[in-house]
Amino acid sequence: MSLKEQGYSVLVVSASEAFNSAMSALLPESKYSPLQFATSVSAAKRAFAENAFDFVIVNAPLPDDMGVRFAIDACIAKETVVLLLVRAEVHDEIFDKVAEHGVFTLSKPTAKPTIMTALGWMACARERLRRSEKKTLSIEEKMEEIRIVNRAKWLLIQELKMDEPQAHRYIEKQAMDRCVTRRMVAEEIIKIYHGC
Repeated sequence: MSLKEQGYSVLVVSASEAFNSAMSALLPESKYSPLQFATSVSAAKRAFAENAFDFVIVNAPLPDDMGVRFAIDACIAKETVVLLLVRAEVHDEIFDKVAEHGVFTLSKPTAKPTIMTALGWMACARERLRRSEKKTLSIEEKMEEIRIVNRAKWLLIQELKMDEPQAHRYIEKQAMDRCVTRRMVAEEIIKIYHGC
């Protein structure tokens, strides 16, 4: 799926009605859905706790906080890409605080083409995170399979007095002969000999 076809969920954190209106126009529902707005950091924290968002866009400052800590926490806590907009006079200072955590920053005022470019960068970053998530899941699944197969091997060693290579070959052969995964064979062995 190309970036043009991919959809993203977005949380916009801004107390400015003009900014929120502009963002609504820049974030069409066909690509950015659901699109949720929060007018304070506390409201944003509640929304973030209830839902996962691909993008969080923070228009700082907010009525109850600058929003910098929330931006960092949002970037760290989940697989979320965060854009923080701050006044030009504090941009460099804020950038130094948040860049190491992966938060993108723009200085305000910002033109529409700049925001569109930032949205493109955010999409690229989110897709990279998605690939990383898939790899992590794949590695975790593989590790779980290895643990289950090893557990089954040790049960074969204990119950049928096989040695480790024999137990390994037994599981491999059963899987090939029956056209099933090693994990399925191992789970059956565990069920038979361990009753789990």
